[in-house]
Amino acid sequence: MTTATGERSRRPAGYASRTTARYYDAQLRLERRALLAAIELAAPGIDDVLLDLGTGTAALPALLAQRPGHPRRVTGVDASAAMLRRAPPLPDGWRLINADARRLPLPDASVDIVTCAYLLHLLDQPGRRTVLAEIARVLAPGGRAVLVTLEMPDGLLGRSLLAPVQTGLCRVLGQRSGWCALDPRGDLTGTGLRLRSERLCTRGYTSLCLRLEGG
Repeated sequence: MTTATGERSRRPAGYASRTTARYYDAQLRLERRALLAAIELAAPGIDDVLLDLGTGTAALPALLAQRPGHPRRVTGVDASAAMLRRAPPLPDGWRLINADARRLPLPDASVDIVTCAYLLHLLDQPGRRTVLAEIARVLAPGGRAVLVTLEMPDGLLGRSLLAPVQTGLCRVLGQRSGWCALDPRGDLTGTGLRLRSERLCTRGYTSLCLRLEGG
């Protein structure tokens, strides 16, 4: 695994501070079910080139590395160097890059699969649309993308007890807190990305997983 870092003069999409990075892994078990669902929807093969946006501490690549026949080439991108420094060892040939998902340092049509988990709901609509446009740009023809965003808790207990708490945290702490639910389907118009399937994960964080195809 190789790691490349770069400094930014202003906070890029999904930036997390050193303090945030220190405590991030403590809640990863609540993301695990949705991350596994994202991998299943992406269905990566050994020859696919996979890009994971908002990789954080490389939780999704770490889960992918445990699967037989995982891709030979995986790149994780995150805006926070502090997050990337906490990533576990990954297979040879995989790399982590400190970069802004709105300005990816990758050529057009250079990857087969893009996963983007728990990033879009941190951004305002212009930021989301810019990230989606970058996903469409780097996807090879016929490539696929999987988005994972936070949803409102489901079920009687979720709607009556957990949803009001989540709504209150979003209202008080704001978009960047990570507590604001998002259905990103409305942001897909004009991106060239087409919805193919979806899955709602209710264990851990209630999360919406969307499988998309590029042009």
